Amino acid sequence: MTTIITPDEKEALMKSAAVKGRSLWDDAMARLIRNKAAVTSMWVLGLLVVLALVGQLELWVHDYDFLYRDLVSAPPSLENWHLFGTDGQGRDLVARTLVGLGVSLMVGIVATFVSLVIGVTYGAIAGFVGGAVDQAMMRFVDIMYSLPFIFFVIILMVLFGRNIILIFVAIGAVEWLTMARIVRGQTIALKKMEFVEAAEAAGVSKWMIIRRHIIPNVLGPVVVYVTLMIPVVILAESFLSFLGLGVQEPLTSLGQLISLGAREMELSPWLLFFPAITMMITLFSLNFIGDGLRDAIDPKDR
Repeated sequence: MTTIITPDEKEALMKSAAVKGRSLWDDAMARLIRNKAAVTSMWVLGLLVVLALVGQLELWVHDYDFLYRDLVSAPPSLENWHLFGTDGQGRDLVARTLVGLGVSLMVGIVATFVSLVIGVTYGAIAGFVGGAVDQAMMRFVDIMYSLPFIFFVIILMVLFGRNIILIFVAIGAVEWLTMARIVRGQTIALKKMEFVEAAEAAGVSKWMIIRRHIIPNVLGPVVVYVTLMIPVVILAESFLSFLGLGVQEPLTSLGQLISLGAREMELSPWLLFFPAITMMITLFSLNFIGDGLRDAIDPKDR
């Protein structure tokens, strides 16, 4: 007997099959796209990245380190395209803000990548090996937590110099502790799963299990934490620049511009306003994206 399916029933079956066949990552992406704040923040962050590239490639009409001796601390003006005004040395603030935005974003990306590599590797090994090794490794993390952040950064900078790339690495090298704890907790739960036990029974080495099974399966929480960590790293660099330990002149960062603007805010408030607004928009965008990813990936919300 032939069953006749109406067009409406056929369409409903196709939709049902599509929903059933959708992976967890597809579902997370759909949830993320429905988050208007996260999607808007992605567009804003994309625009900020383009502006940062304009600054790094020096495509703005003014160079970030050129001194206009007759325009010292000039207020914002459309004349000569000094849209944000100039600083106390006569340098165009738009150009310096774009360069500072690029440096701050690079700090966030490079330092977060360094902390990602160290934290994921350290946490996965500690959680999977377990026992005395796990206890020793996590006690080391506890000791590191008890020591001040600025202390390690200063030591690393004294040992390796004030090179900008080393500053990025130094920040990342002391920001991996929370990442390690998150990955360790996820690894302890994963190593009790059937596919990990099957790999162990098949004689697969521990390092291969960590690389092929553990690390790929902890990437969900790690991706969320990375997006939330980039603003923390940017603020850490800003704190160092505020203390005079960050990037060196004539290069600049948003933190350094805010530090200089804070000193001149009574006479030249634009020196603080524009870098601070740029920093605020960047941090808001990254945090909204992180919140959107967390809501999309969190299994309790599915």
